[in-house]
Amino acid sequence: MTVDIRAPAFRDVVGDDAELDILGSGFAFTEGPIWHPVAKHLTFSDMPGDHMRRWSAAGIETFRQPSNMANGNAFDPQGRIVTCEHATSRLTRTEADGSITTLASHYDGKELNSPNDVIVKRDGRIYFTDPSFGRMEYYGVPRDCELDFRGVYRVDPANGNDLTLIADDFDQPNGLTFNGDESLLFVNDTMRGHVRVFDVRPDGTALNSRIWCEVTGDGNGAPDGMKTDSEDNLYCTGPGGVHVFDRDATCLGVIHVPEVVANFTWGGDDMCDLFMTASTSLYRCRVKVPGRAAF
Repeated sequence: MTVDIRAPAFRDVVGDDAELDILGSGFAFTEGPIWHPVAKHLTFSDMPGDHMRRWSAAGIETFRQPSNMANGNAFDPQGRIVTCEHATSRLTRTEADGSITTLASHYDGKELNSPNDVIVKRDGRIYFTDPSFGRMEYYGVPRDCELDFRGVYRVDPANGNDLTLIADDFDQPNGLTFNGDESLLFVNDTMRGHVRVFDVRPDGTALNSRIWCEVTGDGNGAPDGMKTDSEDNLYCTGPGGVHVFDRDATCLGVIHVPEVVANFTWGGDDMCDLFMTASTSLYRCRVKVPGRAAF
């Protein structure tokens, strides 16, 4: 069995099993997968390899190398790629002509730690986490932090890329996602092993933070990549693979993967292909409830 079923509803969301396909291997440490719903390809990062690649039915090719040790990626409403860069401590956007725009690099006059994961609201506002992992050996460039906290931020492109601090009380904030109507913002804390949730107002303000669930189980791995599907089930990486929660924070079960999963996304023609970036490999399995298209 490649799944641990903790509640019967898991069978309706994922299935009785989750057969894994290996789409590529031999990488250093994969992260940041994003699916293009029109072009039908998957772009993903390899931080230590300083390489971004693109998978399609035709195979895997280079998207960008070097990549400034890119980690998390997201599409904005215009289909442009927003990227977290470990080596430069920047949040950037790849424009339609291939040029790169810096969206955020400093807060209060100090360099960001290392933007890690990023999501974009339908109104164009960008939210990202800024732990210190990208200042560590192998996953980034070793260097001291200028900030004395690890924060969660919002960028408002419509307001001159104004940068707003949402929270500064995480140990290491990592994966983040919205629910379907974008009224809730979920952010996990890798070192504390839990997921927090914020209420999101129409103006983008996130407030009323509280712990939403603990991510527990056997095996290697911790909260990292996190997303919600089209029915607001929340998927989060954790011990042993990818943990699946319903909208009431009940853990329905775990999709087991033989390597530590850092992130994932849905894709394919019906958005029921779950692509998982797991250490040295890119995996895929089928689920029953589709994810949401990026744009």
